[in-house]
Amino acid sequence: MVWRSVEPQRTDYLTWLPTLSNKPTKMSLEWLVAWSWSLDGLRDCIASGIQSVRDCDTSAVVTVACLLVLFVWYCYHVGREQPRPFVSVNSLMQGADANGLQNGYVYCQSPECMRCTHSEGLNQKLYHNLQEYAKRYSWSGMGRIHKGIREQGRYLNSRPSIQKPEVFFLPDLPTTPYFPRDAQKHDVEVLERNFQTILCEFETLYKAFSNCSLPQGWKMNSTPSGEWFTFYLVNQGVCVPRNCRKCPRTYRLLGSLRTCIGNNVFGNACISVLSPGTVITEHYGPTNIRIRCHLGVVEDGPRVVFMVDLWHPNVAAAERQALDFIFAPGR
Repeated sequence: MVWRSVEPQRTDYLTWLPTLSNKPTKMSLEWLVAWSWSLDGLRDCIASGIQSVRDCDTSAVVTVACLLVLFVWYCYHVGREQPRPFVSVNSLMQGADANGLQNGYVYCQSPECMRCTHSEGLNQKLYHNLQEYAKRYSWSGMGRIHKGIREQGRYLNSRPSIQKPEVFFLPDLPTTPYFPRDAQKHDVEVLERNFQTILCEFETLYKAFSNCSLPQGWKMNSTPSGEWFTFYLVNQGVCVPRNCRKCPRTYRLLGSLRTCIGNNVFGNACISVLSPGTVITEHYGPTNIRIRCHLGVVEDGPRVVFMVDLWHPNVAAAERQALDFIFAPGR
């Protein structure tokens, strides 16, 4: 861009102002001179602008235009497929029995299930899903996921003792025995503020235990001793319709959590009940991309905890979107 100097502003035409009433001829002449200068200055400015555009590199302009078109196209395609929202509780009931629900709990019966498949074909399936995601969106930010899938066999077979995920290991995530509440401060505070809501709906549910050994919707887990029951609202990324109808306010609460995993097979939300003296066998989760939040509900007598899976704070937003796509239920 070239800037041209503009002629200094003339001020002699202002001399007619004090003698406006005595010298009308001089006023008109100097007014015309000033007007002529203004047109010259305007012409110079327009000429400078045109010359600046001409001096620009045409290829640079074309490049910027292409980048703008690509950005608009990307925004359009990202907007077409948003993460599935939490649907209303009533709509969950349609087709519930046809989706493998038994006693209000989802039992995996598919050999293609991500969490239940432990074969060489799993890595190929994951990589295929990653490629499909990258074609729709972008490879940008997929480095760790790509690395995790490429070296999945080594991670799962020669994994460190502190982390032994059974399905997917995302490399380079920091590990710690437990995370402070500030790791996901907003969601923790939302859960704490709604403690009374969760407690009230649990108490209503728990009354059913006096009528039968295992009420509808509850699952008994295997333990060396004692009893461990769970009541799932979301199980492996799938809402449990009958259970959500019994805890509508707690279920709606999940929709207000910013980091709740609700769109892939690693997401769960449930009420856990341990009878006194129960021992749970040591176990590992299926992945390291999540942290499990425990909200104490009842501590006297049976130990009751509301558990919900949240994203690991060091999993980036782009990675979360890709993992939701790769590990979507039924994919």
